[in-house]
Amino acid sequence: MKKYLQFVLLVSAPILAQDVNNSKNLDSLTSILNLEEVTVSAIKAKNDTPVSFVNLSKENIEKTNLAQDIPILLKNTPSVVTHSDAGAGIGYSSIRIRGSDQTRVNVTINGIPYNDSESMQVYWVDLPDFASSIENIQIQRGVGTSTNGPGAFGGSINIQTNSASENPFFEINNTLGSFGTVKNSVGFSTGFIDNFELSGRVSRIKSDGYIDRSGSNLRSYFLQGVYRDENTLIKVLNFAGHEITDQAWYGVDSSTLETNRKYNMAGEYYDEFGNTLYYEDQVDNYKQNHLQIHWNQIYQNGWNSNFGIHFTNGKGFFENYNLGYGSSDYIDRRWLDNDFYGILYSLNKKTEDFNANIGGSLNKYNGLHYGEYLWYDQINSTVNQYDFKEKFYDDFGDKGEFNIYAKIDYYITDKLTLYGDLQFRNIKYEAGISANSTLTGYIEDGFENLDKSFNFFNPKFGLFYNLNDNNNLFFSFARAHREPTRTDYANGNPNEEKLDDFELGWKLNSNNLALSLNAFYMIYEDQLVLTGQRDINGYEIRRNIGESYRVGIEFDSSIKLNNKLNIETNFSLSENKNKDFYSTFDGNLKNFGNTDLAYSPNLILNNILNFNPNKKVLISLRSKYVSEQFFAQTNSPISKLESFFINDINFVHDIDLPNISDDIKFKVLVNNLFDYKYSAYGGYYSYDIQEDNQVKTYEGTYYYPQSGINILVGLDVKF
Repeated sequence: MKKYLQFVLLVSAPILAQDVNNSKNLDSLTSILNLEEVTVSAIKAKNDTPVSFVNLSKENIEKTNLAQDIPILLKNTPSVVTHSDAGAGIGYSSIRIRGSDQTRVNVTINGIPYNDSESMQVYWVDLPDFASSIENIQIQRGVGTSTNGPGAFGGSINIQTNSASENPFFEINNTLGSFGTVKNSVGFSTGFIDNFELSGRVSRIKSDGYIDRSGSNLRSYFLQGVYRDENTLIKVLNFAGHEITDQAWYGVDSSTLETNRKYNMAGEYYDEFGNTLYYEDQVDNYKQNHLQIHWNQIYQNGWNSNFGIHFTNGKGFFENYNLGYGSSDYIDRRWLDNDFYGILYSLNKKTEDFNANIGGSLNKYNGLHYGEYLWYDQINSTVNQYDFKEKFYDDFGDKGEFNIYAKIDYYITDKLTLYGDLQFRNIKYEAGISANSTLTGYIEDGFENLDKSFNFFNPKFGLFYNLNDNNNLFFSFARAHREPTRTDYANGNPNEEKLDDFELGWKLNSNNLALSLNAFYMIYEDQLVLTGQRDINGYEIRRNIGESYRVGIEFDSSIKLNNKLNIETNFSLSENKNKDFYSTFDGNLKNFGNTDLAYSPNLILNNILNFNPNKKVLISLRSKYVSEQFFAQTNSPISKLESFFINDINFVHDIDLPNISDDIKFKVLVNNLFDYKYSAYGGYYSYDIQEDNQVKTYEGTYYYPQSGINILVGLDVKF
């Protein structure tokens, strides 16, 4: 690690940062209780909670919110690596925290789980332009505090939507940019009228994408009604998205990466003369609609409560042209029709001696999975082509979850706080062939009689110590469990994952300087990791391994040099290892030793240099470095992804036109300023072939190239 330490010292010595605003307490239980915050106060970390976290305010998000997906907006936060399938940050994008993919990152919206119940995935594309309706985001690293939904193994992202506006407004937000990117958004609020407020937003985003045929056509809306009096807040929210995206999730192989990095194989086929063509409807088409109702109440003597109900419906498909390779080409459409609904609750009590709450949720998921043949080409038949609509699989997946947690911050002395957090989760998952189905197609293998139940107990405790008004120390321990996904069960009989997370940290906050330094040690048992193989449906196969761990340090700071210059930096330095990793290679079970965990760079560094020549102008240079990483758990040399270092320029100008508008913002974001050619993500695969009475393992890799220099220009006008 010596070379990484040297790099950190050279690059970050003069630039200490993460936005000083990130250290501000967003918790609701301040001297004046904020009713808006009661909704999420039970699951968010406070300044004296002994976990590692960062807060991003609405103002932080607005600086770079120019149509890109939420993961891309978070890319400069600690221990985070992001990528975009289409290469330009619009469409399918994903996030990793401490090397853990987003199936292990717990995402909630106003305390309600957002991860897909079966796959654990987070499909940000289903909520286009949702960043325009966010009040704040808290990113916790590691296990963090107990929350609703599946357990966090890498981190959690807690999103709070817009607060009610005291005053009426009307706003228009527009963006134009590279790759034919256009964003149009209209928002409004009535302000409070006799204790009632109504607000909303309608957006559309279109982009051609950087990769060939990776366009996005995205539409969304956000509608909120609020009733508030002195002690009561009732919010009714309805928000939805409709995404139609060209498929760009196949990646490119290593040789093509060098010659045609924008190549996309999706929908490729050949006519009778051997000419290469592309199927026009090779798309992902999905609608998702959310309804949330929250009732926040303040009582006497420091009591407050939140009760919420929610319902989400989603339905859509992806359509494929499939090569028959000598037999028959065909087109299929694979559907998902799902409902997710439930309740959440929390009861909170604050006194001079303690801050305690009890809460939890009861949720139910019903999913229907089915596929249809749309077209079939009988090459070797007298009948040339025919159209039909026939199901070739018809499955269901039902999942129920109950969770309850109890937390307390007990103030032992003025300086020392004891933190305790106990959570119990019960999960029941059933999957199989739909009751009315007569099909027994291949896709049902592993699902015929799937009936799994789990009972998880997740304790957490810690200490928080105030050295003085500016210095704090904390220590915490957390235990987490995580159930396997639908695909895991389709390819075996996996065990649940288990994690012990130890955190030790120091925080400093003064007038011109804010910093935090924390060390972590995360011990995994039965972690599910990618094998490099895919099942018959094309999904990546995971299997349990024995022991693995992550150990490292994270540094996060901000320094105000003067009234015009603020410099931010954060870095993560870690070791991420499998212990005695075994895998089959060339027909034999081989011990590869202590290998690096896949998709886990040892160094992630972010720098943000903010320059304010005056109160109306902000110029930011945003830099990110990610060290090399492996795609394969075996650390095969061909699976190494090279390091990358990218820089963005962000320009924001507040324009005063008092007779025309209350607020005008002109924004410019130049991504990848130096046109660096890089890939932020990829994959590894292997297959066995019998040769000369011996099994030979062949390997391959694929990559997701990210765009070179590209520009987004936005104009936000508020009346």
